[in-house]
Order: sequence, then C-alpha cells, then structure tokens
Amino acid sequence: MADPLDLLERDDKHYLGAGAGVIFAPRFPRWLHLPGFWDELDVFSYTLANLFTVTFLTVDGDVPGTTLSMRQLRRRWSPAQLVARYALAEGLEAREHRSVLPGGWLLSEWALTHCRDEPWTLMAVAWTAQDTSTLALSTARASLGSLSFARFLQDRQGRRMDVDVLMDTTRDAIGSSLYLSEGSVLDPIWESTPFLKNWRDGVSTQERPVSAGRGILHGAVVSRLTVPPGQEVTVAFRARVRPKDSGLRQLTGPFSDSLQEHCPAAEPAQPKEPGGGGAPGLPSRSEWAAFFDGLPELACSDPYIERYWYYRWYGLRLCSLEGGVGNYPYPGCCEGTGYFHLPIAYSAQCHARELRWLSDPARARGVLLNFLAQQKPSGQLHGRLYVNHLEGTDFYFADWGDAVLCVDAVHPDLAFLRAVYGPLSLYAGWLDRARDADESGLTDVVDHFETGQEYMSRYMAVSREADSEAWGQRIRLKGVDATVYTYRLQRALAVIAGRLHEFGEAGRWIAAADRTGEALLGSMWDSELGMFSDIDPQSMRRTGVKAAVCFYPYFTDLVGPEHVSGLRRHLFNPEEFWTEFPVPSTSADDPTYSPDGEWKGERLNCAWNGRVWPMANSHVAEALAGTAIELDDSLRPAAAEFIRKFIRMMFHDGDVGRPNCYEHYNPETGQPSLYRGFDDYQHSWVNDLIVKYVAGFRPAGRSFVVDPLPFGLRSLRLASLPFQNHRVDIEIDAGAFKVSVNGERAGESRIGEAIEVAS
Repeated sequence: MADPLDLLERDDKHYLGAGAGVIFAPRFPRWLHLPGFWDELDVFSYTLANLFTVTFLTVDGDVPGTTLSMRQLRRRWSPAQLVARYALAEGLEAREHRSVLPGGWLLSEWALTHCRDEPWTLMAVAWTAQDTSTLALSTARASLGSLSFARFLQDRQGRRMDVDVLMDTTRDAIGSSLYLSEGSVLDPIWESTPFLKNWRDGVSTQERPVSAGRGILHGAVVSRLTVPPGQEVTVAFRARVRPKDSGLRQLTGPFSDSLQEHCPAAEPAQPKEPGGGGAPGLPSRSEWAAFFDGLPELACSDPYIERYWYYRWYGLRLCSLEGGVGNYPYPGCCEGTGYFHLPIAYSAQCHARELRWLSDPARARGVLLNFLAQQKPSGQLHGRLYVNHLEGTDFYFADWGDAVLCVDAVHPDLAFLRAVYGPLSLYAGWLDRARDADESGLTDVVDHFETGQEYMSRYMAVSREADSEAWGQRIRLKGVDATVYTYRLQRALAVIAGRLHEFGEAGRWIAAADRTGEALLGSMWDSELGMFSDIDPQSMRRTGVKAAVCFYPYFTDLVGPEHVSGLRRHLFNPEEFWTEFPVPSTSADDPTYSPDGEWKGERLNCAWNGRVWPMANSHVAEALAGTAIELDDSLRPAAAEFIRKFIRMMFHDGDVGRPNCYEHYNPETGQPSLYRGFDDYQHSWVNDLIVKYVAGFRPAGRSFVVDPLPFGLRSLRLASLPFQNHRVDIEIDAGAFKVSVNGERAGESRIGEAIEVAS
C-alpha cells in the first residue's frame, strides 16, 4: 500500500490545514507563485489575508544589497505541505515547504543550495503589510526576530472576531521592524515597502510609534544566513494566528448540564509551538502521517475507490476543529472552507456517519453534541454554529436520529445515548409543535433554504414567491425529506429509550413514528405516478414535482415490494434521473431543469434545479442500496453502478490523480462548480458508502453483516475497521471474501452470499 501522502500528491492543489480551525484554502488564489501566505486564510468562518511573504537579499557588509529575483519553477502539493522550488539567482536554488500546524501555526520552511565556488551570504526577510483600519495599532510590537499585532476580522454579515498574530524566525535573527506608511498597496511587492530605505545603515530591531496613523503597517523579521558551496542551509519563518478569548464560551442549551455530566466537554488544546530544526516540512508530515496511520487501511483494485478513500479522510481532517474553543465544546467538523468553515447542521449528519470509522469516537459524537449543547430553549437547533456568537444562525433540517444510531452502532455507549436523548426529545417536540401544527403527521418546510436545497420547483409549487432571497420567507410545504427526517428521529428515540430501559418513553416514540409513517405512506405516495411527493398543505394534495428527495423514503423501513417498480421507473429513466452522471437534484424533464445551475436565466451559487449534489447522491445511494438489499436483489448491480459513478464523478476529467469534492456538478458532463471555488466540501458521505456497500460491512446490533455489492473488483482489502472495541479485516479476491476479527478468521463466503459475524 502506498503512503497516502504520496498517493495524494499532485501539482494543481494548494489547501493546507491541521484540523484546528485555521486553514489556507483561498478560493481563487493570486499569489501562489510567491512564497508564504499572502492569499487569504480561513480562521473558522472569518477571512484573514496577506499574512506574510518572503524576500531574499544579498548582503553588502552589514546592510542589505541586491534584491534577488524569485522565479518559481514548480509546485507540488500533498495534504501535509505545498513544496515550491525557486531559482533565486544564477546557481542559487531554494525549496520552500509551506504547511499549517495545530495551534494556528503557518510555516514557510526553506532549504537553499548553490553551486558557486564562494559562499552566499543572504538576508531572508519575512514581511507583511496590514491595513491599519483592521488593526489595534497599540498592540503592534517588535523584538529580535519576531513581531506581533492584533487584527480585526469580519464575516459576510459584518460580525467581528479579533485575532492575535505573531511572526518569527527560527534561525539567526538579526532584527525586526515595524513601519507605518500613509500610502501604499497591499500586494506582495517588495519595492513598495519602506524597508530598504530605513535599513540603509543596517537592520536592527526597531519599533516606530504606531499608536495612531492611517495607511499601511509594514512589519518584517530578518534572518542572516550563509550558504557554503555544495551544502544545504535551512531557515524557517512562522506565523501564529489565534482568536482572542479562544477558550470555551458558556453553553446555552437547556440540557447543557446533562450533556456535561454524561459527555464532558473537551479540554482546550494547549498551544504547542512547532519544534525548530529538522528537515523542512517534517513537523507537518509527521502530524499527517500519524493521522493516516490511525485510519482503517484500504487497498482496492479500483484506483478511484482507493484514491477517494484517502482523499476523503484528508478533507475530513482539513475541516476538523478541536473542542474546548468558543462555541465548540466538543471536537467536530466544519462543512467546508471559506465561510463554510464552521459546523453546519445539514452536514453534521454526514460527518457523524464518516467519522464513526475512526478508532476514537469523540469526533463523530462531537459533531452532534456541539449542536445539542447550544440548543435553543424552544428545542429548535441552530443551523450554523459560529465560533464567537450564535446570532443569525437560521435553521436546517437534518437526519439527527439516524446519525446518532450510526455512531452508536460502531461505538456503543450508554452515556452518549443518555446525553443526546433529552435534547433530541426536545427537538422532536419542537418539530411537532412548530412544523405540524395541523397534526397531519407531515412536517412543514417554511422557506427554501432550511432544507439545504434552495431554488427548486418543489417550492414554487406552493408559492410563486418561494425563491425570495430571504431566510424565513413564510411558505408552507410538507416536505418529503423533512418528514423522512422526522420519522427517523422518532424511530431513533424509540430505540434509544429502549436501550436506556425507558420503555414507556419507547412506546410513546413508537406511536409517534407509526403516525408519521402512516401519514407519509398515505399522503405522499402516489401509486399512479409511482413516486413519493411533497404535499401542498392548503389543499393536502401532492404537488407531483419530481426531485431527488422523492427517493428518500426508500432508505426507511416504510417501503415495501409495491414501491420498487416506481423506483425503477423514475430513478433509471435517462429522461428523468439516470443522466450521464446521476442524479440531478430535480428531474431532467422538469420545466425549471438546468444542468448549468441557472435559475430564471441567472447562474446561481446554490441552485438545486438540476445540478448533481453529492449530498443528495449520498441519500439516493442509501435508498437504492437499501432497496436492493432488503427488497430486490436484482437491483444490486445498479446500486454498485450508481456508487461507482458517484465516486468517479468527483475526479477532474476522470483523472485518477485529481480527486475533488465540490458543492455540485453538471449531470451531463460531470464538471464541478469551479466557479464557486469551494473544493473539499464535506457535504455528503462517501467513505461510509465504501465501508457498507463496497466492502459490504454493516453493523447489525451486537453482530455485523458482510455483504459486498457486485462492484466487479479483482481485489479489496479493508483492514483495522473499528467495531465495538474490535478490529475487523475484510479481503475480497476474485469474487470471494474473507473476514477476520482481531486477527482471527471469522468467516468467508462469495459476493452475493452474505455472512453474519458475532462480535
């Protein structure tokens, strides 16, 4: 098996992070050809730009001489680092290793060599330029080899977060400087800085008064180094970005004390300074290697499946966050990069399903617990959790109940179930009061954003104003997806209550789920059309709009053999959902259908009227695979084909070396939403599908089933998969498979003949 860091290496990527809320993932970078981090960083959902770059100068005695030109020769990315090679002068070459480490550290580490006969003596300068309107100037300080300042960041809504920034060098510091400039530019142009003019008598540590002033604050830290002939010399520059008041904020949820009792919040991570010395890039490579070493290992004859397995784990760590920070008492995961770099309810269900395959369940549990810990008194859950406030968080429907059961199936724990039972019960009560006031048993959607699926004809069917660009637009639609989520929550609460020996409560939730299920089947199933449908609550008639969510009931226990023909009729119809890259979020024969994301003649950021969304595909994969396994074996090849197409869609131009995960894709060409710039968007689950349907491993109470779908693989090996304090290995070879538990052979069979193994 190849090292995952080597397996994922490529030339066309640049995202860097360490799972701690500070990442380098600019959407449309301008300055990757220059050293350092001048393009924007994400500090949770806030943006910080022009952190620092690096310039090299010759030395004339004790003062700077010529500025060396810097031509980037190539870049090579892996999750651990971005390695760039430069030609600085004739015979002088440099290699830069950019990386991001836990604690908000961003490193630019260098190795320099040359082939001249004489040594090169150089000054290496890491410098920044900051708009003074974003600074607390009185905090700016310089000392030998370091400088610091406080900066204000703003999000899209104008809310503010204050951060402390420290810059330093780890080798042969000869000075640091801070200068104010009334007029300048914020581009990384060395000639625009005041440094050379002010260093005519040599570099020293000097701090000009910066308590007041408008314009640009320039700051620099300087190292001096000598590069002997034929030898490699290293130097490193670092910056640390840390939110002020970064400790845990007060928990606001009505069950926060109970959560703390059963699932104590994480201790805030202690800032760890990166060690100095060693090979450039080593600290980050060590961190990432340790992460990959702790994962279940996958080797597969289908290179797309194998590559995507490790790529997905990279994305999950990139978007992870540590607990004990701000409004995040537990370790968790963000939805994506940029302003999506925060926990979002709609994607928490995805993260829980995938992160449960880590040996430590803390993060899988934490993505759910963070929302429950901040629950509103009414029982409603926040749609988003900002690190430093809970204002304007809106609301999203999500499959909370089944996400809890998925985690508990792999890592059972009664304390976790006790912790979540109260908050989820309160949330279910809110759904009943606020979203089923007419006691229909069906769940109301009141704007097109809260399903996470805006701009669709399903909403226009009940209001011509449904696409109004405002949260809280008061439409009413009894949604298939929202009702399925409610049903699964009620079923999950019944299971949890039973596990806790609260049998009266279990009976109450069984009755509630039965009522919801009967309403869903009785009202939403259109036997003539052969499809489930949203309901217009004004008339209580089905809208008849065909959307991917209409397949969601197929991953519940509600459907039976009488529903299978409808699935076949619509899902596999190329004129509806079986496009070249299935499935479009809205049927291809819908009048509003657009494969290009256009709504009323305008291309939108998040249109659901025909694009393929990995989030919906994850649901449909569950629906199709579940139907194939439970109701109709003849669908198994189609389920495998769908999952295979889903995974292969997420590679640029089918290139196995260039996996991606964008918000949405063209159903006819498979092209991602490059115009959005958001790659590594953790808004779906894929590795969970690989475990359950490619390797065929599915929990079944205290035992598990191994039943791979027919992917036509020559071979597959999934090793060290955690399950209830055991380690499971699965090997597929030419249609046969073997299962081991804790290194001992536990069973064998052939694809198409499932086996069950007691743990």
